[in-house]
Amino acid sequence: MTASMSKLLPVLLGGSLILSAASATKLNSGDLDFVNGAAKGGTAEVALGQLAAQKSSNPRVQAFANRMVRDHSEINGKLTALAATKGVELPDGKGLMNDATYLELKVLSGKEFDKAYVKAMLGDHKEDVSGFEKESAAAQDPDVRKFVAKTLPTLQQHLAMIQKIQSEIDAP
Repeated sequence: MTASMSKLLPVLLGGSLILSAASATKLNSGDLDFVNGAAKGGTAEVALGQLAAQKSSNPRVQAFANRMVRDHSEINGKLTALAATKGVELPDGKGLMNDATYLELKVLSGKEFDKAYVKAMLGDHKEDVSGFEKESAAAQDPDVRKFVAKTLPTLQQHLAMIQKIQSEIDAP
């Protein structure tokens, strides 16, 4: 790595998870699948959160949606930096299933939107927490393991938040 690249790399990566090019390694297939899935999921969380912040009629759902945008934008940034250190190009977009959820929610409004968004976030965060817990045990790459360990508590917090919101929405 040239001296000028060494100076530029921290600027490009925002100072997060910076490793030298010499230490960049390829990820095994399990870690690579996890990273790619997390990238799609994180992109979806931001897009769905932005949609919910605009369309929701419930202040608690709007607050949760804004939190999803903030937290998942930060997580996505860290994941992008990690991927760059490993020579991994993350996929563009949310993935087909997440695109379908987005389109389903986009046509809804009011309480119907809120219930559908909360249901989607509940299912998504249950799946996310489960996937991150599995990866915490299965990750081979130490940097992926560190990313999982730092991110999992946030996802667990999101799950608890959306469970509480769901119980409030479902209450008579």
